[in-house]
Amino acid sequence: MYTDRYRLPLLYAGQAQKEVTFNEALTRLDFLANPAVVAMAIDAPPVDPVVGQCWIVGVAPSGSWIGHAGELAGWTEGGWRFMAPSIGLSVWVMNEGWWARFDGEIWLEGDIPAQSITIEGDQVVAARQPSIHNPIGGGTIDIEAREKLIQILDALRAHGLIAS
Repeated sequence: MYTDRYRLPLLYAGQAQKEVTFNEALTRLDFLANPAVVAMAIDAPPVDPVVGQCWIVGVAPSGSWIGHAGELAGWTEGGWRFMAPSIGLSVWVMNEGWWARFDGEIWLEGDIPAQSITIEGDQVVAARQPSIHNPIGGGTIDIEAREKLIQILDALRAHGLIAS
């Protein structure tokens, strides 16, 4: 018997050596409670893993990782522990410096969906706004001002804040 989301082993009535099952559940929970992985999309187990380190297994695993594509692989004193991700699981990818999120089928790297971004109570980014066309024509043309406006618009487009 296992929990539905994280597949942690459950104790059952009259079970002998309950501490083994309990310790296994704690070991797995230790990797899942605040997940950080050394790297993701790695197909071969590292040669010298350190106890407590974790990876996201790639799509073509080899060695002791065979059969665990897309899962978290954590190294323990007792060897590898594999944990299948559930929808919405987010992990910090240490070698990249960004978050990865499991969508139910694949890991999405560095993508953080949101309706807005707020810093110290002030909304600084929201949904993309409609396109703003570059200035053209006019009675009085200030070339320098027009060039700066175009640079500002290009920067807003490059950051995805307005449509192209």
